[in-house]
Amino acid sequence: MNTFFSVPLAYLIGSIPSGLFVVKIATGKDVRDIESGRTGGTNAMRAAGPLAGLFTAVLDVFKGIAAIWVGQTLFSSPDWIVAINGLLAILGHNYSAFLIKRNENGKLVFKGGAGGATTLGVAIGLWMNSWIVILPIAGLVYLFIGYASVTTISIAISTMGISIVRAINGAASWVYAVLGAAAVGTVMVALKPNLQRLKEGTERHVNLFARIFNPKKFK
Repeated sequence: MNTFFSVPLAYLIGSIPSGLFVVKIATGKDVRDIESGRTGGTNAMRAAGPLAGLFTAVLDVFKGIAAIWVGQTLFSSPDWIVAINGLLAILGHNYSAFLIKRNENGKLVFKGGAGGATTLGVAIGLWMNSWIVILPIAGLVYLFIGYASVTTISIAISTMGISIVRAINGAASWVYAVLGAAAVGTVMVALKPNLQRLKEGTERHVNLFARIFNPKKFK
């Protein structure tokens, strides 16, 4: 019975389109009509500025935390259910139940984000200190590599790495290491177009050093 309520609730929590609401309130625009069309923090920043992007990212992190809390605390579910909750929160963020529409071929498609912030939230929900490891790594990747997509992938890989180390040390179940690997796969699938552009050399690059030392170029 706990599983019956816990798992779909985790997906619905993940499905909440934070960026859609934030950008709509801030600018009146539909974030799905801007740039990549995703509802995550990066595209919210493009649509409505840094504060909107940050606020969206924070809300998306809390979705991941909430999904783990639902499994662990609200329903006292076993580890494998908690892991499924975490994965479904990420899937809900990427393929939201609230953002379904038909494409030009009449096929149902799900809109959403790429899953980075929600993956971070899942990691924090499983181990509160995860952010101390994940955020500096993500920050360095963004600063020195300069691709938002690669930064998002680094969050998922860091989450998997933490889960594996904790499992080896006996601090957490190996099922969470499996969750980490599934999170990496989920994020990579969502970022497939970006990975293709990286391969072609056409992915958008954010040169933060250039922005700092030559800001007029980016006005």
